[in-house]
Amino acid sequence: MDFSTFLVQLNDAIVYENGPNLAFLLRPTSPHGKDLVKEFRNPTRASFSRYEGSMQSPWDEIAIQYVLVCTHVAKKRSLEAFKEEAQLVSLFFRFFTETPGWTLPALCSILRDLRDLAIDADHYAKYNNQKSECMEESARVIAKAFSYCVMDRQSPLEQSRKWGVYYLVGLVMKCYFRIKRISLSKNILRALEANNDIPALSLYPRAHQVTYRYYIGMLSFLNEEFAKSEEQLTLAFYNCHVDSHSNQERILAHLIPLRILKGHLPSTELMKRFPVLDELFSPFITAIKKGDIKSYDQALEAWETRLLELNLWLSLEKARELCLRSLFRRMWVAVDKGTRLPISLFHSALTVSGLDVTDDEAECLVANLIFRGFIRGYISHERKMVVLASTNAFPPVADRPSPLSSI
Repeated sequence: MDFSTFLVQLNDAIVYENGPNLAFLLRPTSPHGKDLVKEFRNPTRASFSRYEGSMQSPWDEIAIQYVLVCTHVAKKRSLEAFKEEAQLVSLFFRFFTETPGWTLPALCSILRDLRDLAIDADHYAKYNNQKSECMEESARVIAKAFSYCVMDRQSPLEQSRKWGVYYLVGLVMKCYFRIKRISLSKNILRALEANNDIPALSLYPRAHQVTYRYYIGMLSFLNEEFAKSEEQLTLAFYNCHVDSHSNQERILAHLIPLRILKGHLPSTELMKRFPVLDELFSPFITAIKKGDIKSYDQALEAWETRLLELNLWLSLEKARELCLRSLFRRMWVAVDKGTRLPISLFHSALTVSGLDVTDDEAECLVANLIFRGFIRGYISHERKMVVLASTNAFPPVADRPSPLSSI
């Protein structure tokens, strides 16, 4: 495809309001991009002077920008490609704000390309010990597009730009998480809450719903709203496409620890489907089942770096209480499920498990498990005795009231 043909097809997509085709034409990885790079070799804006005014503004400029982007992409000049793509998006906004929602496929496509080019540019800069803020700039541009969509008051609902809102929320969230500016998400979520005329989330494409719920779940997790996080991540997982293995794995990386804290250990069948997660979580799951405190602590130490990267270390450190409960329950079964047990028995169990603690420390651990509902009973401090309930002394972990609220 030569440039003249490209202009004709671009014009047809605009005249016939063909959003998907417009998105295809503006994608740097589309096949015609390589043809245009070969046609112009080393293009500059001056080399396109005869094409200026060949289409209605700003499309003549957008077409030129597209060739410049493709050229930089082909020559792996990621920073220059990002700058030209940012200029293309800026020109596109001039048209987008005056048209109904048929242009949404093109908007989503060029913004996704902008984000991808920002990733490449930042990687290149980091590798060459340079400073790059392309991802931050990408987030600002996407946030501006979100504002254009959420504030659409003129278009009828079926043609509204509001149908792009949740896709853009997911896209900008990806940027914020990548640059570790997660607090900026509050502005986006406030804008969503303030606009009551946005269609219900269930009416949007399922992919948009899953991405939005995933990031709401992640934000809730980081804000220690664990019950809300579990709810949103569960909905995200069960609505995620069955073939989106990497997305399912990303969701489960935080959903599994939340479920463990509630006493629901993942099945062997589930873990086999996700070998990376199996390698990470299996040592903890096995230790909990056996009540093996020493192995649990060794797993915490061995996986500390990875757990900190995922913001999971604290959650799994709290799940250590489940391992203690299993240890004490196994000891309780071994002594014929008595209801009056000396503290020394609990101390002995901890010693056998590899923990070097005093009797007082053992008593504190038992008291904490009683307080958190893992054990039913009370401690007679004067007699150094634990008095357990005659029935259900070790209630199922999942039966505890609001188990995530006490983390």
